Amino acid sequence: MLPANLGSVARASKNFGVRDVRLIEPAAPVDEDSHRLASGADDVLEAMRRFPSLPLAVADFQAVVATSSLRGRGRHKALGLSELPAFLQGLPRARVALVFGPEKSGLTEEEMSHASVFLRLPTEPDFPTLNVSHAVAVALAASRLAGEGNGAGRQEPLALAKAEEIEGAIGHWDRALDAIGFYDTGHRDRTLRDWRRIVAGRPLSERDVKILRGVANRVLVSLRRRTEPGNGKRKT
Repeated sequence: MLPANLGSVARASKNFGVRDVRLIEPAAPVDEDSHRLASGADDVLEAMRRFPSLPLAVADFQAVVATSSLRGRGRHKALGLSELPAFLQGLPRARVALVFGPEKSGLTEEEMSHASVFLRLPTEPDFPTLNVSHAVAVALAASRLAGEGNGAGRQEPLALAKAEEIEGAIGHWDRALDAIGFYDTGHRDRTLRDWRRIVAGRPLSERDVKILRGVANRVLVSLRRRTEPGNGKRKT
């Protein structure tokens, strides 16, 4: 992202009431162009926080919405722009992160595996890539509409797990799968990405995560008991 785009993103964010903007390194430095394009949103620009990876940047969010062209990636759950407000209304207490990838390359497979859902922006097929600041403005405008629903008849929402808690459950299952020899055929990284997408796609409730971790822990405990001296032997 160019320094000027940092300013434009800061301005769009402030337009729609967003103050928490996070950057994944390597990211452009803030310079004069950044402040010029911020045009009154210098406070948001200067408050941007930088993280070494996407998982660390979204660790304290309960849901992650990533923008992607999704070309060749039909396995991922996707929303149209008009569906975003209803999706967010269904998560009234959740902190939701909107993730935008680099304009040239987009998000990597590993980064995409950390998303709860993908947002499709209705651009022209022969010219689909938006300037990142424009994508931010469009997505934030649609998100703003979620606050206009009256919420009548909604059920009390479940307590949702944070991204870092879900990653902890994934790590727990990684150890369990390794222990039962699931990775003997290789492709551990790809398998983990698929596992995250299929089983642990956010949003998950805190209870969901406890169940996932409980099952993985039971697998590990059972395997450990089988290898303890004296186990598996019949008394005569």
